[in-house]
Amino acid sequence: MSLTITPLSPALGAQISGVDLSRQITAEQRDAIEQALLQHQVLFLRDQPITPEQQARFAARFGDLHIHPIYPNVPDTPQVLILDTAVTDVRDNAVWHTDVTFLPTPALGAVLSAKQLPAYGGDTLWASGIAAFEALSAPLRGLLDGLTATHDFTKSFPLERFGSTPEDLARWEATRRNNPPLSHPVVRTHPVSGRKALFVNEGFTTRINELSELEGEALLKLLFAHATRPEFSIRWRWQENDVAFWDNRVTQHFAVDDYRPNRRVMHRATILGDAPF
Repeated sequence: MSLTITPLSPALGAQISGVDLSRQITAEQRDAIEQALLQHQVLFLRDQPITPEQQARFAARFGDLHIHPIYPNVPDTPQVLILDTAVTDVRDNAVWHTDVTFLPTPALGAVLSAKQLPAYGGDTLWASGIAAFEALSAPLRGLLDGLTATHDFTKSFPLERFGSTPEDLARWEATRRNNPPLSHPVVRTHPVSGRKALFVNEGFTTRINELSELEGEALLKLLFAHATRPEFSIRWRWQENDVAFWDNRVTQHFAVDDYRPNRRVMHRATILGDAPF
């Protein structure tokens, strides 16, 4: 079957049909999906009842997979992490963030599968760093191109929320040791398309290195607000067995936490990327 790609907004987002992720995708399907990802930045597929093994297999067609240091994972498929509100505090997802930018090589992308949903609520929003950067004035783009920012694991995973038991504390301390704060460019260049995108996010970015604390706070506040404007973003209303696949290099996302005390269970496979430049 040939893929059907339906764009959903001018800034980003497309829905794909004509592929079954429970089966091994062909080389042609893989290449078509990759091209769609480069163009639309986040892809959505309805009615994909996949197992964790099938999810990991699909994600691995695009790169090596990451095992998250904090979130629980599927025991037989550790490359698939579990976001279950009945088990884990997932409030760090209810902030605009780009996944694992505390790594030297942040994620290329991620594949998220909806397993259990509330009757309503629990939508996810994505925003395009490309659209946000290109909408800035030329003088501000020029200033940002020369700046770097610090990204810190502990901003989204603070000790008071992720160190409540001796086992959790040991895991948190090991993760902090293995992932000290590091720097990435404020504007990154996509390694394939060559397009530039804002690469700061409220979830992990703590400061702009070349500016004073006061100047950096003001600039980050402006960029966080600008990057998530409605015209640069899209909102997805989940259905059970939906799958989303996004380019983490040039997007950020926000999981709306509006459904408590109802339960929401998602599985995510994260694809490792390369060092931003």
